[in-house]
Amino acid sequence: MKILLLSRYSRLGASSRLRSYQYLPYLKAQGIDVTVASLLGDEYIKNLYTGRRVNLLSVIGAYVRRITCLLKSNRFDLLWIEYEILPWLPAWAERILACFGIPYIVDYDDAIFHRYDMHQWRMVRRILGDKIDKVIHQATLVIAGNRYLADRARRAGARWIECLPTVVDLKRYRVDPNRKKSVVNFGWIGSPTTAKYLYLVTHAFAKVCSDINARLVLVGSGQVQLDGIPTEIRTWSEETEVKNIQDFDVGIMPIPDDPWTRGKCGYKLIQYMACGRPVIASPVGVNQQIVEDGANGFLAITVSDWVHALKTLGNDYELRDRMGKAARAKVESQYSLQVAAPRLADLMRNMVSEFE
Repeated sequence: MKILLLSRYSRLGASSRLRSYQYLPYLKAQGIDVTVASLLGDEYIKNLYTGRRVNLLSVIGAYVRRITCLLKSNRFDLLWIEYEILPWLPAWAERILACFGIPYIVDYDDAIFHRYDMHQWRMVRRILGDKIDKVIHQATLVIAGNRYLADRARRAGARWIECLPTVVDLKRYRVDPNRKKSVVNFGWIGSPTTAKYLYLVTHAFAKVCSDINARLVLVGSGQVQLDGIPTEIRTWSEETEVKNIQDFDVGIMPIPDDPWTRGKCGYKLIQYMACGRPVIASPVGVNQQIVEDGANGFLAITVSDWVHALKTLGNDYELRDRMGKAARAKVESQYSLQVAAPRLADLMRNMVSEFE
């Protein structure tokens, strides 16, 4: 079986790394040959995270390379597309594939359709507001990271929808015993684009840190200023992310409740839990399925909810240990590459068999 993977980013891009690249070794071992053709490289991601201007000529070059790659798509059994083929352009490419009967999978781990249908410019909403619905409607298979995304695919008339969460490789995410320390580390991992959500819980953290010996460890946030909160900021890298999470005592994920965040796949929660750490999260979207309130962590809405959850876990090592073990067990059974990879391979085989 030969597959052309049209990923959005290079390996530096989290969505591409997690939704496709980490599956490639397993797929290869199963006799599934995947040719990777990413759209945007490392330079684009670095510019995005540091706020530097994107090189327009490099983006144009990326689009030209993708179109050239599409001309060879008939050499493959199917195409595996992350989000869409050509961002910010109508769904012409996907329509051509459908006209020529070339089967394709389209994968979503974000509510990418809201970039268009909720855009601040009316012209974008008018021209591209239903673009992703058209991509979904013409796809042979839609893989959605959660129910919110699957529901959108259903409304768009997708013929075949499967939910496949964003997962971790248990071989990388090993449990390091959560030892008692003099300072409790509440940890967060993410990117500069999502660090703004930390301001939702600054009041809660300021109150907790004045009562117990605790600090906030941030990985990948870039420079943020959280007044009244002892904070340590660490640089993210794929090589060190697991080790950094193992330094956490509790992992947090505060987010607002809006259409974009409802499409999130809760990956940072899964990372924390895979390392055997309890979590505290806003009860938004898939977070409500990942976090079992009172069992592997806490769901918190108000400032008082966050204060209660932070203090409860911060003051009780045994509770952290017990919840952390429950968290790890849930990841092993539902959110691991070891569970998801065989399922993805089967979906691909079934899809190709339908077109033979």
